[in-house]
Amino acid sequence: MRVLLVASAGGHWIELHRLRAAFVGADCQFVSTSKGMTPPLGDREVLEIADTARDSAWAMAPTLLGLLRVFRAFDPDLVVSTGAAPGALALMIAKMFGARTIWIDSIANSETLSLSGRLVKPFADLRIAQWQHLADENPSLRYLGQIL
Repeated sequence: MRVLLVASAGGHWIELHRLRAAFVGADCQFVSTSKGMTPPLGDREVLEIADTARDSAWAMAPTLLGLLRVFRAFDPDLVVSTGAAPGALALMIAKMFGARTIWIDSIANSETLSLSGRLVKPFADLRIAQWQHLADENPSLRYLGQIL
């Protein structure tokens, strides 16, 4: 199975990095918005894409183009993201490529699901909240524990 794992730098990346044991044995490609990240599984170089926010469609263009290049080269079966906006874009693109998708909302979102987490609802095969009460309030969310 080819797994693409996408996260913005910082806390989103740390959470994604902590999931690496779940993907040992899979053909994984990690993607981040920061240069020089250490490969979590020690094999393939972490790819860098431009960071973006949801401010405007034009601002997202470099991220979108970078992700499209990654998808064409790697052709994943599964895309996993812990956020933020670049991860949401990755899940949207994944559906166009026929890949399955998993969104894991950041543990920092303890009161409400993130905007990106809400926007990916039509594109995520599985959306996971790291707070039980968020999953209890929304039947389309699952709670499987906390990453941190």
